[in-house]
Amino acid sequence: MIELTENAADAVRTALAAADGQAEGLRIIVEAGGCAGLRYRMGLETDERPGDLVVEQGGVRLYLDLLTQRHVDGLVVDFVDGVDQSGFVFDNPNAASHCSCGKSFC
Repeated sequence: MIELTENAADAVRTALAAADGQAEGLRIIVEAGGCAGLRYRMGLETDERPGDLVVEQGGVRLYLDLLTQRHVDGLVVDFVDGVDQSGFVFDNPNAASHCSCGKSFC
């Protein structure tokens, strides 16, 4: 369903370690917003919620709510750290188009 690259998994594991055990995984959310109609949000998560799909990728537990599950089949999440761009990058084969920042899609 979702693939975390090794760079993305490393970045999440680093964030989880810094949370000192107060988080167990990463929640990825697709919600209305952004310049293309839908956007991604991410945050550390402490527990599963009703309706969540929990997926283990690269030693990282991912939490996906029902709406998000409909939009992320085949999604690849990478983490880049470069001069031009730094942060998480989303490659979603379900997106008909995206904005120039790559954070929103439709």
